[in-house]
Amino acid sequence: MEMTAERHQAAAWFRELRDRIVAAFEALEDRAPADATADTPPGRFEVTPTARAEDGGGGIMSVMRGGRVFEKVGVNWSEVHGTLAPRAQGAMAARGVPGIEADPRFWASGISLVAHMQNPHAPAVHMNTRMFWTPGAWWFGGGSDLNPCLEYAEDTAHFHDTLRAACGPHGADYYDRFKAWADEYFFIPHRGRARGVGGVFYDDLSTGDWAADFAFTRAVGEAFLPAFLPLAGRRMGQPWRDADKDAQLIHRGLYAEYNLVYDRGTKFGLETGHNPDAVLMSLPPLAKWV
Repeated sequence: MEMTAERHQAAAWFRELRDRIVAAFEALEDRAPADATADTPPGRFEVTPTARAEDGGGGIMSVMRGGRVFEKVGVNWSEVHGTLAPRAQGAMAARGVPGIEADPRFWASGISLVAHMQNPHAPAVHMNTRMFWTPGAWWFGGGSDLNPCLEYAEDTAHFHDTLRAACGPHGADYYDRFKAWADEYFFIPHRGRARGVGGVFYDDLSTGDWAADFAFTRAVGEAFLPAFLPLAGRRMGQPWRDADKDAQLIHRGLYAEYNLVYDRGTKFGLETGHNPDAVLMSLPPLAKWV
């Protein structure tokens, strides 16, 4: 079950989605109101190739810092392959991945995005979609979730409505099921609270119909820009106070805690030798704890 053509197709689409999002974010920087950031030029991504320390593959790390709209945003793409380390191999065996104990080879590709905004009224956001392959199995995973420090009900509703519309054609229960999974997954146990207002999250999606599962994964990725860009555009020029910025920095502390302690993708990236700067690009540039 090599699935060479399918893997190539998935990796190429993740790369193309990455390119479109980067272009859309730079276009938003160009549209940002100059009166609020008169001395700040429109932000641009710094693009760096990445490589795994061992085995094969790599990717593209694209990070923008200090823009008019985005204080820090990363949009990474990767395609990696090799042999799982014993710890990662054991974790997959515990999840029931067929044949992984006998043959620890793997391949994975995906896009990962985290945006931290300049304006405290604009929500932070996370999105990723990915495909994973081993000789005995394949699956898709990913999702998107919104992380405002100052919540607006209409923004939350728009984000969820867009995801609901994207999920509907692929499974009658997909939105409800994957929204509940996001609510569970993006919860911070030691704080007793969610890190944001949720979205959708799924993993180990392998119905036996690769084309259908890939189509759903594409739908989740395609929904990101229409779900998020209107919110960023609406809030990027909204006046804010020092107290609003303080609330944003405190909320970023929660985000950092979650990603360092609980996030499955962070753990996998570090355990499989991927570029640590690319793995940890999700961390905010500034945060605060009280």
